[in-house]
Amino acid sequence: MSNAVGGHVPVAGGLAKTGLTYAREVGAEAVQVFVANPRGWATPAGNPAQDELFREECAVEGIPAYVHAPYLINFGSHTAATVESSVTSLRHSLRRARDIGALGVVVHTGSATGGRPRQEALAQVRAHMLPLLDELDHDDDPFLLLESTAGQGSSLCSRTWDFGPYFEALDAHPKLGVCLDTCHIFAAGHDLTGEHGVRQTLDLLVDTVGEGRLKLIHANDSQDVVGAHKDRHANIGAGHIGEDPFRELMRHPAADGVPLVIETPGGKEGHAADIERLKKLRDG
Repeated sequence: MSNAVGGHVPVAGGLAKTGLTYAREVGAEAVQVFVANPRGWATPAGNPAQDELFREECAVEGIPAYVHAPYLINFGSHTAATVESSVTSLRHSLRRARDIGALGVVVHTGSATGGRPRQEALAQVRAHMLPLLDELDHDDDPFLLLESTAGQGSSLCSRTWDFGPYFEALDAHPKLGVCLDTCHIFAAGHDLTGEHGVRQTLDLLVDTVGEGRLKLIHANDSQDVVGAHKDRHANIGAGHIGEDPFRELMRHPAADGVPLVIETPGGKEGHAADIERLKKLRDG
């Protein structure tokens, strides 16, 4: 199966009206959207007409859709209010994802704040995230996709092997998956360049979480060198990762049929160029 290549699309004005129009203009074969302010805790109701139109048009056109949960979510926080808000926010994203027919909800794995041990934070992840996973009992419920971070501060998950304790804390739930961000994993210390960089990284991921858990790839180049622990995305081929690793990524068995979504700079023109570049790497 080939990899659908798409991008994160703006939705102000309507999921279908704005989001899918933008997707067509940049040549996106897959889309990712926000269903709430990514930097806030609000949980807005959807527009039923736009929800239905988005769902129908994605189905007709064969466009896999994903939701990115708000950035503030952190189940490892030492602040009870943050954890409580994280539960409410993630539950909202998961339910809205089902409303619009999205296949997965991407959530950042968070950090152990307040100077607490990682195990204490992971126990908190288990206590509050596992019940949300257990609520996903409808046939059309999305997967919950864990996205590792660039390794800043007290991150709970940045290297491939960090997914192990996270999956263990969540009983390797059947609705749990991984969203691999190429910029994040590179910044965390996995060198994707060179002859075996991508293969070794994806092999490690599969060894850690098992086959079939990689559900989405955020295809972003990096403005910074490997291991810099900085989350600064660059256009495909314009950063320190370069074009070749993205070609290799799409040839690895673990990525077979897994959509790629860009989150790169440059607005509509930059997005269209990056999507076209990835398609050429895929088809060349």
